Amino acid sequence: MPFRRPQTGPLASARRVAAMVRRYWYLIRGSWPRIAELAYWPTIQMILWGLISQFFTTHSHWLADAAGVLIAGVLLWDILFRGQIGFSICFLEELWSRNLGHLFVSPLRPWELVASLMTMSLIRTAIGAGVASVIAILLYAFSLFDLGPPLVAFFVALMLMGWGMGMVIVAMVLRYGLGAESLAWVALFAFAPISCVYYPVATLPDSVQWLAWSTPSAYVFEGMRAVMVDHVFRWDLLAGALALDAVYVAIGAAVFAWAFAAARRDGRLLQTGE
Repeated sequence: MPFRRPQTGPLASARRVAAMVRRYWYLIRGSWPRIAELAYWPTIQMILWGLISQFFTTHSHWLADAAGVLIAGVLLWDILFRGQIGFSICFLEELWSRNLGHLFVSPLRPWELVASLMTMSLIRTAIGAGVASVIAILLYAFSLFDLGPPLVAFFVALMLMGWGMGMVIVAMVLRYGLGAESLAWVALFAFAPISCVYYPVATLPDSVQWLAWSTPSAYVFEGMRAVMVDHVFRWDLLAGALALDAVYVAIGAAVFAWAFAAARRDGRLLQTGE
């Protein structure tokens, strides 16, 4: 077959650009997580910062304590985020390296994989949140450790929620392929407005406050403000958070078990991709 020189010139370049644009458009069109992500971040940011602005506009007396409350909220939210992302990323690394199939021709059991992901999530969170907490002391003279023993309770409750969500995200990746991997970064932030990280649950419209009380994180952040502002530890809030954590972990385990069994049956453990 004779060698054909590629066409050159503005028209040929435009066709090649259009061909690549079509390729990327097909990737977006064929993946609902990618489509959802296009509008996801602007919507979440608008809702979250709108609620923050509304709260501080109507509760100006909180501004005196806002610095400590906001920094504590950021650090505790980071614990939740790192707990979930640490779980998900370790699993995704097995997919990126095409190693998942190799793992499960060994005696490794699914629950053992989950236990190892939880352990690595705990290690990664301790390192990341620990460094951030030390920097907060150095830069802002604020120590999260001043919360005392309640900090341990908050940490446990947030990690359990992160693990429950991590199992659901891993299940979605097993079901829909790497096209759903962006869920590892974006899924948790859908909970940010109703977790009430920077403002009380009462700031939310009455019609959606029940959504906040269906998340363990809302109980944790309400408990954090009770400790910092009212100087009281709310055992009822901790009990609510741990009860919901049990539900989140149970749902996550069930969804993961279902997705893993389906992936093994269909042969997707060896060829998980887009």
